[in-house]
Amino acid sequence: MSTEHEARKQALIKRLRRVEGQIRGIQGMMERDADCEATVQQLTAARRALDKVFYETLACALQQELDGSSSDDANTQLKLDKISTLLTKYG
Repeated sequence: MSTEHEARKQALIKRLRRVEGQIRGIQGMMERDADCEATVQQLTAARRALDKVFYETLACALQQELDGSSSDDANTQLKLDKISTLLTKYG
């Protein structure tokens, strides 16, 4: 694996740990009957952070599909179909 890939992976893991902390904080807010609007704000922040991890991971999947492909590669259409499926399913 490349150093760049490893750095991205570590950044995503770090972001997931932050999201995990946010979720624990939200649980605490709910247990303390915190203001609903404040709780919603924290839920929104956690969701956006998780969405960012999701889209960066999806981009990684797309890159893996395209790595080593050339425009005249017989498998290119199959790879593009898989990308389309991923975007339709998860995007």
